[in-house]
Formats: sequence, structure tokens, C-alpha cells
Amino acid sequence: MARDTTGTPPGRGRGGTAGPEPEAPEDHKPPSDEAHSAFTPPSGLPLPPSPEDEHPSSEFAVPEGLLAELGTETEGSAFAPPGGQAPAPASTPPGGLPKVRLVKEAPWQDRMRTMLRMPAGERPVPERTQRHEEEGGPAAPRVLDLTLRIGELLLASSEGAEDVEAAMFGVAHAYGLERVEPTVTFTLLSVSYQASLVEDPVTASRTVRRRGTDYNRLAAVYQLVDDICSDDVEVTLEEAYRRLAEIRRNRHPYSKGALTVASGALAGAASLLVGGTWLVFFAAAIGAMLGDRLAWLASKRGLPEFYHFVLAAMPSAAMGVALGLAHADVKASAVITGGLFALIPGRALVASVHDGLTGYYITAAARLLEVCYLIVGIVCGVLTVLYVGDQLGAQLRPEEELGGTQRPITQTLAAMLLALAFCVLLQQERHTVLVATLNGGVAWVVFGAMHYTGGMNPVASTAAAAGLVGLFGQLMSRYRFASALPYVTAAIGPLLPGSATYFGLLGLAQGSTNTGVESLTKAAALALAIAIGVNLGSEIARLLLKVPVPAEVPERRAAKRTRGF
Repeated sequence: MARDTTGTPPGRGRGGTAGPEPEAPEDHKPPSDEAHSAFTPPSGLPLPPSPEDEHPSSEFAVPEGLLAELGTETEGSAFAPPGGQAPAPASTPPGGLPKVRLVKEAPWQDRMRTMLRMPAGERPVPERTQRHEEEGGPAAPRVLDLTLRIGELLLASSEGAEDVEAAMFGVAHAYGLERVEPTVTFTLLSVSYQASLVEDPVTASRTVRRRGTDYNRLAAVYQLVDDICSDDVEVTLEEAYRRLAEIRRNRHPYSKGALTVASGALAGAASLLVGGTWLVFFAAAIGAMLGDRLAWLASKRGLPEFYHFVLAAMPSAAMGVALGLAHADVKASAVITGGLFALIPGRALVASVHDGLTGYYITAAARLLEVCYLIVGIVCGVLTVLYVGDQLGAQLRPEEELGGTQRPITQTLAAMLLALAFCVLLQQERHTVLVATLNGGVAWVVFGAMHYTGGMNPVASTAAAAGLVGLFGQLMSRYRFASALPYVTAAIGPLLPGSATYFGLLGLAQGSTNTGVESLTKAAALALAIAIGVNLGSEIARLLLKVPVPAEVPERRAAKRTRGF
């Protein structure tokens, strides 16, 4: 029998007739055709009960009766705390996350560095340090601009990337900006702020185009940041801008003539340090001062910094070649070595290694590349003069021993004079000069006692002395709430590998490639020992002192911060 697919109800054909259907009661008669629906119950069946509440359910809702069982389970994880410790909650507790506070007695550098090394989701909400008449505080774009300008001055003074970000964090948090993310590279600073999760972030950036070594300005910027982050001093945004403008307009504490004399004193002290006589002292000083004047001339002409180092390295090398041509009974190599001490970019090397060890690899690679370019400039200037002198018959002996003569008192005083000259060249504040000078003298005494007296490897002796410099510099920076650079940079001057660099260049100029490469490798090892030693000393100082730990937060296991755990 064929099935009727026309949708006609049984008992009614298309053309046929059927008996009259019984009329439905008046109370069950639909008001319109819209009532005919596939979901309408057939006639005669009872209607389903109406729902008690109108809240829709979800397929992800936990069925009734299973909520208590799920609440007793804890979610396992590879990064869960070890046994005996309270596990972190899997979800936000009903009362909200506990308020995180940092130890207010700690220096702002430590507090901000602690926040930098914490995951973004665990960073505490800042307590506004600066209070203003308006309830909402200053405008976010102005705070971000001030933050970038302060970071620019710090980065231009060769400050480490982590310390620059810590200062930017401190300024932004002091004015009440919570979700702030600063980013520092070699020449670019950027900071992003998001007021809430539903608002668009505000991002600002600034480029560092000029860099210099003015530690007097650096100390003033650190003092400004310390006042902004302090609870005892109120610094409005307008006052911060005014003080920042005054810092930019400040004149250098030492004149150009004083810098030239300091360059000569530095080279002369370095020549005494490696065994030179007073005649060598004055010859090295004259060569370094001539090189300084040539570098200033190149700077006024707008030449790149690479050519400054090429020209600055030539007079000292020419002075040594002249003494060799005159067959003077002096160590001509000590004259050239003294000139190299004044040119080796020690601070840039230390900053590059420090950034690499703290996880800022892009900035570290850029700074290390800058160091390589500057050293290549020194190599070009010295090699050119040495090659000409070798062709003229200058008596420059690569086997000549430097530093073999033991004169502890003279060499210690020379090391202190070298550190003092470095302080002047770095434009340090006068009250830091004495401390940095003594630090340099102590570093040389430690190196001499370990290497010359104890017979230890020069690389290990250099690393130990540099570690002591970094430790002392970090302690002084904590005591004065300032940067550690003024206490570290000048003090590592006596440890720079000037003689190893010179003998490597001399070997290359005379065709002794193996000897030259060996000496240059030794110089690179000494330079890395200085950089790693300074960084290790700073980290040891932070371990010994009180470190701010966030309160009311479960303790995290040790993990590699750079991998995001």
C-alpha cells in the first residue's frame, strides 16, 4: 500500500469527501495559525509543567551532585610545589586574590627589580607614592613621557638594561600606573600602559641617539627617581619635569682641559703600572693628550665614533715608535700600552656581559658589537703606526716583558692615579672620586697578591679582583641609594688588558700571526673575566643583603626566569 506523503490528515483525501469533523471545544481552539507548531503537544495530551525559573542552563554546567566531589580534587601540575607546601589555588578564591606588598624599607632598585623578575600575573598592584589634589592622578600619557625621558638619560649613560627598566617601573608605579610594561633595547625604549582589560593600551617610545659618559648627570637622575619613589618626599609631575630639565642643562663638573690632562695622567699611570720609568710616563702622557685632542677635532667635524678611536690610538703608538727609532734605553712598548689603557671600552664590555647574564640578549649583543667596532678602530690606528715603524726599523720587541719589575708601592700608587684619572674622564661627582680611587687601589693589590706573589693564573686573579670591585660598588650604591657605575667603572681601570692587546697587535704587524692571535685571545679572556667578576660581585652583594619578598604569596620553586616558568 502506498504511503500518503501529501501531509493530509487521515480521513481526508484531495478530492474525496469525508464526514464532518467534530468541532473542538471553544477553550482549546487556537487563536491563530501561529499556534500550529511542531513543538505544540497534540490535542488531548496534558501540557508540560512550566519551568520554575527562567535562568537557562548550559551544557558546561556541573550536574547536581557532582560539585562536592569536584571541589575535593586538586589539579596536578609539573610545576606544583613539593610535598608539604600548600598548593596554589586552581581558580580565583571567593574573597579575591590576597593583596601583595613589597618591603618598603628596601631600596627602590630592589623592589622594582623584584617586580621585574616576577611573572606578570603575580606582580602586585602598586601603592601610589605621589599624592595629588586631583583624585584620578596625573594623565597617563604625561607619566609615560616622563618615564621614557628618565630611561633615556639612564640608558645614554651606559646603565644596564635591567636597571633602566627598574627605574621606569618605579616612576610609573609611583604615579599610580598599574599595568605598565617597559621594554629596553640598545637604542629604543618603549612603555605600554593598559588602564583595564577592556580598554586599548597606550604605548609610547623614545629613541636614544646620543650616548655619553657623564656620571654626574647619572647621579642626579638616580636622585630624582629616588625622590619620586619615596614616601617622605612629594614630587609632582610638573616638579619632576622641571628637575629633569635642570639635569639636562647642567654643565659638566670638569672642563675639556681637565679631561685632556686626565687622559695624559691615565696613560702615564698605566705605563708605570706595567714597569715603565718616569721618562716613559711623560712620553705616554704626551701621546695620550695628543690623541685626545685629535679625537675632539674629529668629533667637531661630525665623524663617527669609530674614527675617533682610530685617531686617538695613533699618537701613543707613534710616540713608542719614535723612542724605538731613537734607540732609547726605555721600554717603548710601555708607552703604547699606556695609551691603550685610556682607549679600551671597559664599561661597555661590562655592560654587555651584565645584560647578557640578566637575560637582555638583544641589548647585550648590540653593546658587544659596539665594543668590537671600537676595538677594531683601535687596532686600525695602532697597526698602521706599528707597520710603518717596523718598516723604518724601529726596535719593537714582542718578547719584551712588561710588568716583570715588582714595585708594589709605586704600582699601587699608579693604580690609584689611573682610577682617579678615570673618575675625571667619566665626569663623576667629587664625593665619589675618593671612594672609587681607593677601590681601584684595592683591586690592584688583590690582583698583584694573587698573580705576582701567589703565582695564580692572571685570568683567575683578574676575575677575583673584579668581583671584589663589583661587591664593593654594589654595597656603596645600596648605602647611597645611587648607581653602582661611579664606584665600579673607574676601579676596574688598572685591570684592563692593555699589554696583552698591544702584544697581540704587534705580533700581527710583524707577521707573527700565531703569537698575535694568542695574545689577543688572552686579552679577550681577561676582559670577560673583568665583566663576569663585576657582575658576580654585584649578585653576591644582593644575596647578602635583605631582598624584598612579596608577602602573602605562596613560595615559588627556583626556576629559570628567562624561560617563563
